[in-house]
Amino acid sequence: MNQNILIIDGHPDPDPERFCHALANAYAEGASEAGHQVRTVSAAILDIPLLRTAGEFTTGTVSGDMKKVQEDISWADHLLIIYPLWLGTMPALLKALFEQVMRPGFALNLDETLWGEKPLKGKSARIVVTMGMPALVYRWFYGEHSVRNLERNILKFCGISPVRETLIGMVENSNDEKRAGWLMQMSKLGAKAR
Repeated sequence: MNQNILIIDGHPDPDPERFCHALANAYAEGASEAGHQVRTVSAAILDIPLLRTAGEFTTGTVSGDMKKVQEDISWADHLLIIYPLWLGTMPALLKALFEQVMRPGFALNLDETLWGEKPLKGKSARIVVTMGMPALVYRWFYGEHSVRNLERNILKFCGISPVRETLIGMVENSNDEKRAGWLMQMSKLGAKAR
């Protein structure tokens, strides 16, 4: 069954040579070739204001770029979120994007209890994280805390489930053959909308 897929490319550098961009493109190509509808959001080119108060988060105005991202999330059946690991977590620009779009009234219902209705229920996601360290070290020694935080405290909290993950380690030291394998993996995942 064909799905609507939103790719959120969270690399803050717009340089097309960044490997996250290549992975996002491979996923999009695989998904499109399989008949899925694909939209892409690139954090690097958006105007993402920082939230500074709780009031801004709960009742503030959502800007034009961020409103469009909310519309894209509403449209999507499946999200691909891809980012490089920076200082052990997602880049600040991607975190700012989530703070802007995952607001009460859209992704959260503050009138409900923790176990109440989740506004984004029915959507699935995959998180892809690139890093300089071996993926197994990040998974087992560091407990992949950035991924766990995004999965549990943002996506599942809003109702997005299941959430799958792909960790890609040692990117800076990888050769062309290894990178080609990762790109092929992304293309296959895109074709399956997983």
